[in-house]
Amino acid sequence: MELTVRYFAGARAAAGRAEETVPAGRSLDELTDHLATRHGERLAKVLTVASFLVDGVTCHDRQAPLPAGATIDVLPPFAGG
Repeated sequence: MELTVRYFAGARAAAGRAEETVPAGRSLDELTDHLATRHGERLAKVLTVASFLVDGVTCHDRQAPLPAGATIDVLPPFAGG
């Protein structure tokens, strides 16, 4: 099984893509480490301040295994008023 990772706003620019799939079987912390290694320093910086949704729900436990087949949304901080 896989996870679908969707990038929004600055995360999309840093990753160089809107979406990708990665193997399942990891926690959010492990996933962000994998993504930072895969895409480099620019995305790594975004990931340190981003919020994450797992199947549309805010993820509070970054050590819990992500469910296989889940969609992970990477949401960088948004500016505006």
